[in-house]
Amino acid sequence: MSTLEIDRVRKSYGHLEVLKEVSISIGTGDFLVLLGPSGCGKSTLLNMIAGLETITGGEVRIAGKMVNDLSPKDRDIAMVFQSYALYPTMTVRQNIEFGMKIRKVQQAERDKAVRSAAELLQISHLLDRKPSQLSGGQRQRVAMGRAIVRQPKLFLFDEPLSNLDAKLRVDMRTEIKRLHARLGTTIVYVTHDQIEAMTLATRVAVMKDGVVQHLDDPQKVYDRPANVYVARFVGSPSMNIIPGQLEVDGTAVSAVVEVPNRPAARISGIPMSAAAATTYAGKKVLIGIRPEHFSVATAGGSSIIRIDVDVVEPTGPDALVVFQLGGVEVTARLPPKQATAGAEASLSVDTSKMVLFDVQTEARID
Repeated sequence: MSTLEIDRVRKSYGHLEVLKEVSISIGTGDFLVLLGPSGCGKSTLLNMIAGLETITGGEVRIAGKMVNDLSPKDRDIAMVFQSYALYPTMTVRQNIEFGMKIRKVQQAERDKAVRSAAELLQISHLLDRKPSQLSGGQRQRVAMGRAIVRQPKLFLFDEPLSNLDAKLRVDMRTEIKRLHARLGTTIVYVTHDQIEAMTLATRVAVMKDGVVQHLDDPQKVYDRPANVYVARFVGSPSMNIIPGQLEVDGTAVSAVVEVPNRPAARISGIPMSAAAATTYAGKKVLIGIRPEHFSVATAGGSSIIRIDVDVVEPTGPDALVVFQLGGVEVTARLPPKQATAGAEASLSVDTSKMVLFDVQTEARID
C-alpha cells in the first residue's frame, strides 16, 4: 500500500487554476521532492496534503485513507516549516515536547521521546536553551525533533533550508539524508533547489504551472528528462539544448549542427529506435547534451566538433568552456587548462548520453 496517494488533485482560486489534476503515489520510506520555481504550485500541493488548504477536486489518501475533509491534527503528519516556528519563550525541551503535552502524553513517555530525538539530532546539550540562543542550523534541528517525536506516517518539509547560509545548507542536507536513512520515514519535501532534490530524493516530481512535468527517480530525471523544461531546470549548468537536423542512413543516425564561421558539424552514432528514426529523418530536432558529456577530442576520433572558445570559467576541479553551436550558447565541462578563450578547440560528444527532443512539443523523443 502507498503511504501517500495524490489522485487527480486540482486547486483553483476563482478562475485561477493553480494545480491541474496532479497525480503522485509514493510508498513507505520514500523521499519525494516537489521541485520547481516559485509559483509552480509545489507549496500549495504540500499545504493540501497537510490540510492547510482545501482541495478543489481529486483525492489525497494517506495510508489508504482519504483525508480531504480531515483537519491537520487528524492526518497523522508532522510538518517542518521554513521559518522553524519555534515558541521563543520555551526551552528546546519544551518546544520538542509541546505537541505531546497537548495530546496529554504521560511525562515519562515525553521525556523518553525527547531524549531519543535529541540524541538522534545531536542537540542533547541544547535542551535547556531558548531558541534565541541557537544558530539557524540548531533551530532547524529542534523543529525536526518536534516532528520526530510525533512518529507520524508522513513528514512534510516546506523549504526547510532556504534561510540557512550555503555551508550550513550542505551540512543540513547531510543531516536530513542521514535522518531519513536511520528512521526509514516517508517524507515529502518542497524546494526550488535542484541540488537538494538530486541529493535527497528517492523520487522527484518536477513541476511547472501546476502540472507535474516528470516524476521519477533523480538519476532518470537527470539523464532522460521528459521534456526541454525539465532538461533545463535540472542540472547546474543545465543541459545544453542545441538545434540540429537529423539524418538517417540505414540504421546509422547522425545530427548536423551549424558551427559559426566553420563547416557544419556532424555528430554520428546517435542511438535511436527504428520507428523514431523513420519519423524524424531529415527533420529539425533539439539535441540535449549535458556539459560533462563533452570531452577534448583525440586524434583520429569520430564526430569531432571544432569550435572557437568564447569564455573559460575555471571552477577548481574543472573548467566551464562556453562557445556557440547551432546558433545558441553552449557550455562544456572539461578538465582544467584544456581550452583557452579566443582559441580553437576540438571536442567530441558522448552520444550514448544525448537526448533528443521534438521541436514543436519539446517532449523527449524515445
